[in-house]
Amino acid sequence: MERLQAVDIASSYGKKKVLCGVNITADAGQCVGIVGTNGCGKSTLLNILAGLRKADGGEIYFDGNRAQGRQLFIRYAGYVPQESSLIPELSVMDNLRLWYTDAAMLGQSLEQGFLKALGVDRMCRLRAGKLSGGMKKRVSIGCALAGDPPILLLDEPDAALDLPGKADIRRYLAMYKQMGGTVLLATHDEIDLDLCDRVFALNRGVSREIDRNLRGEALLNQIKE
Repeated sequence: MERLQAVDIASSYGKKKVLCGVNITADAGQCVGIVGTNGCGKSTLLNILAGLRKADGGEIYFDGNRAQGRQLFIRYAGYVPQESSLIPELSVMDNLRLWYTDAAMLGQSLEQGFLKALGVDRMCRLRAGKLSGGMKKRVSIGCALAGDPPILLLDEPDAALDLPGKADIRRYLAMYKQMGGTVLLATHDEIDLDLCDRVFALNRGVSREIDRNLRGEALLNQIKE
């Protein structure tokens, strides 16, 4: 049984149809890439899968359970948008406390869990607004994992990062996969596709699974097709 199943997802902004037939599935331990041109609906789809936007049509299932209401979305999906959602005036620790309602769980994660693996334990006293792009992304991923969700949704995680920052994020995502997590990754960066077990292209509001090994001109042709 698929951990995530999106069936015939549709969404519009006024009269403009953005998604009109998106079907995507993902299993535990898989990374699924979502590619497409700017404005094709990648961010809209992730917002719907995170429960932040209601689809105009279609169904979403987590472990075979139809998603109804916010609780199932909160339980299953952690979302990292393109732009930082951290409060810049607060310290990293105070930002984390807004997400981790269990102080013991926060402490454990900082000492030996995923926050430590992300290097967030070394940033706790820093003000979020003073962090580099890569550091903000690590903290944002840490916040998204606060409820230990089995699915991590990432919208352009490499945007504005330097090469070491990009490498760090990919290493952490590979670790999350190895621990049985499911990753949905919207990206324009071909190297991100090396993490992916499956890749879907969005075009004209419809999804289509493509060869995950495509790169360069061959990938571009599939995205535009």
